[in-house]
Amino acid sequence: MAVNAIPVDQRVIDIDSRRFSSIEKALVELITNSDDSYARREKAGAQVSGNILIQYERHRSGALLTVTDQAEGMPFEKACFILSYGGAHSPLAQGMGGGRGYFGRGLKQAIFGLGYGWLETIHDGRLSRIELFRGESGGYLYEDEGRDRAATIADRERLGIPDNGTRVSIIIENSGVNISQFASLVQSLADNFYLRDVLERRHIEAVHLKKGREIERSSRVRFVEPPSVVLLGPDAKGEFQYGKETYPFTLTLKRALNVELVHRGDERTGGLTVVSGTAVLDCQLFDYENQVGTEYLFGTVCCPALLEKLGQGVAVISDERAGLNPKAPFVAAFYKAVSKMIAPFVMAEKEKLKHLEHASTSGRTAHMIEHILQRMNHAAIHDFGIMLPAAGAEPVGSDDAESQANAALRFSTPFYYRRPNHPFHVRLLIDPAHFVEDAILKVDASMTEGLQIASLQKEIAIRSLRDKPEIEWTVSGQSADDHGEIVARVGNYLAWCEIVIAEETASHNHHAKRRTSKRHPPRDQGEAVFTGYEFRYLGTEADRAVYSANERKILINTAAPTVQLYLDGRGNFRDSARLLLAELFMDVIGNELARYRLAKSSRKDDVEAFQEVKREIVRRYGSDIHLSFLHD
Repeated sequence: MAVNAIPVDQRVIDIDSRRFSSIEKALVELITNSDDSYARREKAGAQVSGNILIQYERHRSGALLTVTDQAEGMPFEKACFILSYGGAHSPLAQGMGGGRGYFGRGLKQAIFGLGYGWLETIHDGRLSRIELFRGESGGYLYEDEGRDRAATIADRERLGIPDNGTRVSIIIENSGVNISQFASLVQSLADNFYLRDVLERRHIEAVHLKKGREIERSSRVRFVEPPSVVLLGPDAKGEFQYGKETYPFTLTLKRALNVELVHRGDERTGGLTVVSGTAVLDCQLFDYENQVGTEYLFGTVCCPALLEKLGQGVAVISDERAGLNPKAPFVAAFYKAVSKMIAPFVMAEKEKLKHLEHASTSGRTAHMIEHILQRMNHAAIHDFGIMLPAAGAEPVGSDDAESQANAALRFSTPFYYRRPNHPFHVRLLIDPAHFVEDAILKVDASMTEGLQIASLQKEIAIRSLRDKPEIEWTVSGQSADDHGEIVARVGNYLAWCEIVIAEETASHNHHAKRRTSKRHPPRDQGEAVFTGYEFRYLGTEADRAVYSANERKILINTAAPTVQLYLDGRGNFRDSARLLLAELFMDVIGNELARYRLAKSSRKDDVEAFQEVKREIVRRYGSDIHLSFLHD
């Protein structure tokens, strides 16, 4: 009953344990070990249950994890033997095993990566138990009790092993390991591509324990394939040449429908799962990995020769067990053949983007763009005096003294300068005749904490204001330096007012009727210059983004290569490319504002003057636009 050091280079165990200290990775190893054991019994002609039971007891700072099968079990000598060998002695390296595997280091790595544990296995009526743990000096140790013993009925009931089988139990005490919720753990197993094949041929269930008692049990854990159409196959035949021999493979390629695929990590759903025998070796898209046109492609490629060559010592797998090794000439030939088969379908996906008529953004990005357009409409009217009396008109300055009197939407004054703790009224005037019957007034108030506004409705139907075409709010500020702004919008019409609370102000808050000047048109109201944006196919000769004066929209060209790079196969613009949108919006808005500023000057046709004014506009507003797109 002696305690011994694990007879493997301790540095190897140490490196592996740190690299793979994850519950999910440990489960992959233990489940594929059980699958291999069942496969060997099936090959010998035995009937098997195929049951693999996972038990999980989660605590605040740790957990208990067990994996039990009813497969071969191991005699005492073999149970001790597996602690000794790795590398070329593993079943996978010999072309005999399946699953992911870690070249015979997986069991030890799984246990030591999470904490410590023990192995209990029943074979031909004999029970062996081996404990694996770390000593006080940090060494990797085991204790095997020196022998096996007869398995009792109580042993079989406790372990859930009626005949032969194995249970591995692990105490998760490593503080660096994420202690997953039970539901998350089950989902990660269902999505793990290394287990996808195993989940189809074995009956795997997970049980949630609390104080040793079952409180929840999953249904059979299975991967749910996304809705799709078959592009190639199923099991289309392919082959590749290496040396003087020809090696066959089969390939199934599908395109997901209305489902976002995951393209990274062990839980990726996009890409080709590489299967050899019962071993899942990788998941990727070969020469087209991470390229445009592959966002919705997935499937399976099966090549028995990969496992055969692995058993012969060919470096089919990378040194760190991170998938296929494309540097190996045999694998490189396989890569080339698979890439050639899927190339037409990747190119077809790319071609769709070239003629994509429309595209869309996420709700979050759309909200950011709306905020930017509102900010720049404010600038166009307030800073540049651009007035658009009719939709589709060219942006021109307004010298019409009647523009205020006929304004569809305006505040009674654009500037409220008031004392603290003295409530006052803010009045918005509306001319319903300018709007369609179902128009909606939208009000947005941005204020400091001490500024209070009573009964503010963010949306009001214009029809409800027909009898009294105005709205009045009571506003009060607690202290000097409180300030805010109210922006009102109906369709393309905008109006706003500014509120400032200060100690030094007039004792009377009344104000006379507003006057206008032909030389200084009002700049607190008007129609939006930039009413929206749209991704649209403009042809390969057009710029990346342009301004449509008739629609008052910023049009982003889906035919532009730099835009296509960030569009997926369904026409969704990726949030990760918001900086490109910031650049495009700033370019178009800068062009329009610079053109207006020079429109009535003697330098309107001066290219150098135009660029100088545009640079000034970019310096003035560029930071605001970029920061808005960066905000999460």
